[in-house]
Amino acid sequence: MTSFSFLLALLLAACLIAWARREKYWTKRWEGAAKSLGMKARDADQLPVQAAAMVQARLHAEQQAEQRRVFEALLDEISQGLVLVDANLRIRYANGPLKKLLHRHEIHSGRSLMEEVRDHQISDLVQEALSKKSHATRRIQMLPSDVGAGANLGGRYFIAEAAPLAADVGGGAWLMIQDVTEAAMTEQIRRDFVANASHELRTPLTLINGYIEMLQEDAGKASPTVKRSLDVMEKHGKRIARIIEDMLAISRLEDASSTLNKEPFNVLDCARDAADRLAPMLEGRDARIEFHFPKEGGELVGDRFYWDQIFSNLIENSLKENSKPGLVIRVSGEWQDKSCVIKVSDNGIGIPAHDLPFVFKRFYRGNKHHSSTQVKGTGLGLSIVRRAVEAHGGKVELTSSPGIETTFTMRLPLLHTQA
Repeated sequence: MTSFSFLLALLLAACLIAWARREKYWTKRWEGAAKSLGMKARDADQLPVQAAAMVQARLHAEQQAEQRRVFEALLDEISQGLVLVDANLRIRYANGPLKKLLHRHEIHSGRSLMEEVRDHQISDLVQEALSKKSHATRRIQMLPSDVGAGANLGGRYFIAEAAPLAADVGGGAWLMIQDVTEAAMTEQIRRDFVANASHELRTPLTLINGYIEMLQEDAGKASPTVKRSLDVMEKHGKRIARIIEDMLAISRLEDASSTLNKEPFNVLDCARDAADRLAPMLEGRDARIEFHFPKEGGELVGDRFYWDQIFSNLIENSLKENSKPGLVIRVSGEWQDKSCVIKVSDNGIGIPAHDLPFVFKRFYRGNKHHSSTQVKGTGLGLSIVRRAVEAHGGKVELTSSPGIETTFTMRLPLLHTQA
């Protein structure tokens, strides 16, 4: 063994002796600490492990607290009010914006949701989300507060959304509230303007169209240019009159104070009447309308005025958009115990997939016709159809396979007043 190796051996031995002495020293210290804590000496070696676990637990708790502070700071920056409630609708957490929305100085955790929001419509929405275990959304007009209840939010509009929370995060539900009063008021102003403007325009336009018809009757010796001008004026005058009537129809359907004149009527008779009024559009064309209804025709309780418009708009839409020969329009109805399904379909050119989500929007037309000699509708007909069907408590769906079949399906509940 060389002197260098001998020196390394001595250093290693010294380190081992020092480590053994240090281990013995800390063992006695841990045994003393264990004895002072009432633990047995043999359990002293668990103290370092337990101490390390306590340090880790404390660090984890501090990290969770920091994350909570970050999340709460973020939730205080959004414009919507957010509330977390337990299964008994007691508030677990509420962000800062909720206080501003409800004009409150403080939202107290532990109190019931009803105590804080003071409107049963909101608590009912959360209860509905919990009972059905699904997402629920509702537009709410706040009710007037009781005297002494604080700021009165009566008349303001809110969009409220609620959904249940998973059991691993404590259960209960979350509720998000957004103030949409400005948007609701703007929408109401727009509706009032459309209704008022349509009423004001209808009378003078009727007079103008009447004078145009009178001029046409006396235009026997007029020049071809004058006759052509009167024809163009008549066509566009009738188109404007149709737009006005359609806008008035939509305004009535959107008016919450307007009620439908619901009476029993025969659906087959209604559909045939609409087809008879459109008979001139079938003249000289290879097109036909088929009806497939129960033998008695099918009865529905509703406002026949609007159902006349529904059938007229759907049939007219098919006739206008399909000029090729061989067109078959099929109007059918199927009745069940509590509902009925009414369909209007055709085998025409169809509607492209990219247009399907928009066809029920106002003034939307998939094929834009800007020519003065080719006017194919106002773009309001299908919007009226949807509004009228929804006003009767139903839903309308559209499916289209271009060149094969396009079908409007209306599903409606049967009212109890029917036999």
